[in-house]
Amino acid sequence: MSRPTVVLAYSGGLDTACILKVLERRGYDVVAYVANVGQQEDFADIERRALATGASRVFVEDLRQEFVTEFVFPAIAGNAIYENRYLLGTALARPIIARRQVEIAREVEAGAVAHGATGKGNDQVRFELAYAALAPDLGIISPWKEQEFLDRFQGRPDLLAYAREHDIEVEATAEKPYSTDENLMHRSCEAGVLEDPATPVPESAWKRTRSPAEAPDDPARLVVGFRDALPTRLAELDADGGEVRVEERPLELFLRLNELGGRHGVGRIDIVENRFVGIKSRGAYETPAGTILHHALRDLEGIAMDREVLRLRDSLSPKFAELIYNGFWFSPEMDFIRAAFARSEELIDGSVRLDLYKGNVMIRGRESPSSLYDRNLSSMDVEGGYDQKDARGFIRINALRLRAHKLILRGAKER
Repeated sequence: MSRPTVVLAYSGGLDTACILKVLERRGYDVVAYVANVGQQEDFADIERRALATGASRVFVEDLRQEFVTEFVFPAIAGNAIYENRYLLGTALARPIIARRQVEIAREVEAGAVAHGATGKGNDQVRFELAYAALAPDLGIISPWKEQEFLDRFQGRPDLLAYAREHDIEVEATAEKPYSTDENLMHRSCEAGVLEDPATPVPESAWKRTRSPAEAPDDPARLVVGFRDALPTRLAELDADGGEVRVEERPLELFLRLNELGGRHGVGRIDIVENRFVGIKSRGAYETPAGTILHHALRDLEGIAMDREVLRLRDSLSPKFAELIYNGFWFSPEMDFIRAAFARSEELIDGSVRLDLYKGNVMIRGRESPSSLYDRNLSSMDVEGGYDQKDARGFIRINALRLRAHKLILRGAKER
């Protein structure tokens, strides 16, 4: 009798290594799935360790290109910032990881998918909502929400003991100072000393960005080009404004911005956020490339996007960010918002000149073939087709309700 097959989202860390063995000992044929979304890992070694632990097959999938083009760039285009500060690095990676996991489950005819996210965090929600939307017929195994698993594993010491008992090779041998997540979009640190929100983030926690105090004294001068609100060109300039390096491939463009932004200390934030499950969480995030593109595109929108379209888009952006954070990338409401945003992004073309300097993104200029900026209209020196006398009626009409409100208040006081 054949064993039931499950596809496990496997990182090679302590949790998923132990979960792989637990599932195998339960009688499952475990297919390990490793998603490369830009984390710095030895994927060949992860594959070797998964097979040694008991996986029947291992899929190592390079998802970086589509992660950038189908998830990161659209999120930046839609001004997705959770609680006004967080650029959603972890949240953006989960739907693409889940999507490929479901595809592999179909390929190997698995009856279930599994993950190692804990019952306190956001990732369990993100993974399982994606599974439900993409493959409602698949079973979901989430060990950290099973009483049997919780009784066996109280925490990290129990997992380490289990790994030793079953000869599971894991990199972790002692308590890690932080809980981290890394992908192309960002690197995060949580837990450890960071659980005290009054404690400053130790400099040792930052790995992707240099301290602004230690950043170069000379700025990096860049020009970022966009078409339909998506990055298409990165030019690095010398001190005289000449182009010394150009990148037009999406993944390589993003990688280069990460490198430059990290060198100049761009993209650090230290926040306390509200998790979807109702818990407040303190995190330190490094998002160099995402921060640069966010500032550049918001500036370009100022010259190329209609005022009322911009205001309407920005009224929906918090909901867009919330949907991403909470795990609703594959949902009807997300389809609706993204369709509306796609229309707003048409003709958001042009380029933005900027400097990276000691943690700052400093805009130096912008131009667009779709520019709505009229220099003559804006000028204080020429009329430019604008009759200033028209402003008298404009102000009078807008003042009507203010005058009426004041008269009502005056009458109420006299009564």
